[in-house]
Amino acid sequence: MDSTHQTEGTQTALWNGSAGRAWVAAQELLDQMFKPFENLLVDMMGTAAGLRVLDVGCGTGSTTLAAARRVGVAGHCIGVDVSAPMIAVAQARAEREDSTASFVCADAQTHTFELASFDRITSRFGVTFFDDPVSAFANLRRAARDGAELRCIAWRSAVDNPFMTTAERAAAPVLPNLPARRPDAPGQFSFADRHRVSSILEASGWAEIDIRPIDIDCTLPEQELVSYFSRLGPVGMILQEADERTRVSVIESVRAAFEPYVHGTDVRYTAACWMVSARALTTSVSPKAVVGV
Repeated sequence: MDSTHQTEGTQTALWNGSAGRAWVAAQELLDQMFKPFENLLVDMMGTAAGLRVLDVGCGTGSTTLAAARRVGVAGHCIGVDVSAPMIAVAQARAEREDSTASFVCADAQTHTFELASFDRITSRFGVTFFDDPVSAFANLRRAARDGAELRCIAWRSAVDNPFMTTAERAAAPVLPNLPARRPDAPGQFSFADRHRVSSILEASGWAEIDIRPIDIDCTLPEQELVSYFSRLGPVGMILQEADERTRVSVIESVRAAFEPYVHGTDVRYTAACWMVSARALTTSVSPKAVVGV
């Protein structure tokens, strides 16, 4: 997900409003662009029989459905997201696919999950939107069985991900009301500081914490580029309400700024992220944090 500094209540409103609708409209494009992350998370789940998996911030369900295919009929995968429009799409996709996956429209930070019920907890970017991440990960720890694994992918900093802020930088002269990102607030880059992430996980009861940088090559069709930046992110949210003259001016400026990433019919960029791993151990075991290099 891609958003900026919002309170928990505003996050719920945002993902049930303009942002949620935009992600639903761009579902196929986003699934294609983020497929490498989905593959990585699913491959890390292993093949043990009967796995129960929780996908946090599941959006329109692509990773949850992929995980369900991996664990088979002996296991079960549940996707949770605060966005009703995205959960509706995820449920419809599961029905079309005859998948065993199920979906819950709820805030994983406060939702009452069955205690000690999951063997794997995973997330593709969704965990960066918690208003109170320590409480959220403590809630997820309660939902995890002893020995359960946590695997999350989160963005590193905005500086490390220039592609993701190209639209904002190019549109800033035309959109003076463009909100500034706050790295310590819920949003895309809230997990940029790996030491902060490690502290959050330690404080919420997770152990064997391992945070390592990963760089993933991503692509999207050039013909979808304008649709991508004019729908999503801070610029996309403003353009939804902008007059036609402003839209044309912003789109022209932003499209030109993306030119270095265009290679023929493809747009290519490197996503700089963290692979965040941890384990749910009994309280008798002291947590140990490992920050990878």
